[in-house]
Amino acid sequence: MGVKRLTILGSTGSVGTQTLDIVVENPEAYAIGALIGGRNVALLAAQARKFRPEITVISDESLLPELRAALADTGLECAAGRAAVLEAAARPVDWTMSAITGCIGLEPTLAAVKHGGTIAFANKEALVSAGDVFLRAVADAKATLLPVDSEHNAIMQAMADGNAKSVDKIVLTASGGPFRTLAWEEMRGITPEAALRHPVWSMGAKISIDSATMMNKGLEVIEAARLFSLPSEKIDVLVHPQSVIHGMVCYADGSVLAQLGSPDMRIPIAHTLAWPTRLTTQAPRLDLTEVAKLEFYPPDEVRFPALRLAREALVAGHGAPTVLNAANEIAVAAFLERRIGFLDIAYIVESVMQSFGAPPVDDLAAVLALDEAARAAATALASAKAA
Repeated sequence: MGVKRLTILGSTGSVGTQTLDIVVENPEAYAIGALIGGRNVALLAAQARKFRPEITVISDESLLPELRAALADTGLECAAGRAAVLEAAARPVDWTMSAITGCIGLEPTLAAVKHGGTIAFANKEALVSAGDVFLRAVADAKATLLPVDSEHNAIMQAMADGNAKSVDKIVLTASGGPFRTLAWEEMRGITPEAALRHPVWSMGAKISIDSATMMNKGLEVIEAARLFSLPSEKIDVLVHPQSVIHGMVCYADGSVLAQLGSPDMRIPIAHTLAWPTRLTTQAPRLDLTEVAKLEFYPPDEVRFPALRLAREALVAGHGAPTVLNAANEIAVAAFLERRIGFLDIAYIVESVMQSFGAPPVDDLAAVLALDEAARAAATALASAKAA
């Protein structure tokens, strides 16, 4: 097999940088077609110098002069802004990592899907917001969609025998986040700094807050329903503080297949990068004697209502998940900016969901319009809370 050409959407984020770590370990196997970053000019320029992509794009157009200056002596092509992001994402490559956090990653990922290659999918918000639209585009382009989230990647591996029709249910595990044992009243005083200190995983700010509220697991339930064509009642969640078992598939004959591994995102990234073969990585090897015990608890949907809200959105269907995701993104940003409290995140999401219901979203334009309207409603609520 020849050199595989890659595009990294979100190369300066947590998943993007870990993807490039694996490329460093396998320099003869991969070449970079495009690197697309957000606002971190210094890191993006350093990546471009190291990996020599065909094009380097920063999404914030105002930062293009700085990027050009940083790469002035390299001869490398660089660009900026939404149109440039979409053009770079649409360039045909063998494999694309979709790692732009939030609904903002939807259009670039769809642009990548249209050339029909393999899409390694770490942007759960795009699939939540535009599930049917997104999956239609994947089918039309005959693209291959491979989940990077550790839980969905685990389910994919546990279903590798192809007996999907014999599945009773799947189980997604959750670490429980940093406040798993905290009393509800104590959560009122949670600060962004405390919420960002995840006990197991190293992640970006938005996903760390989602893990603390358990919205991340709610989004993953919706993602799993889309990816594996399962109803809500066939998707269970268990709190598993050790984060050793990432997902389980329960079959009709009573068998349960689980995927285990160290809590290191390089493992699922490498699985999608090398699929259907496997790569050697530098991720820590799992030592069960060192782990000693594995614990499992049902999630508390009273203290962590985000999981309940996500299930309600999944069952309601249509545009309800779009509203859920949009409101959550606004509420998380407001919390990180200290304009609202930790418990206000779920309050804002639920209030916006009740206002909008489940309107139809038949195409990308409808998804984006609903997303914008839900964000405006959530922004108004956050401002009222902050006043």
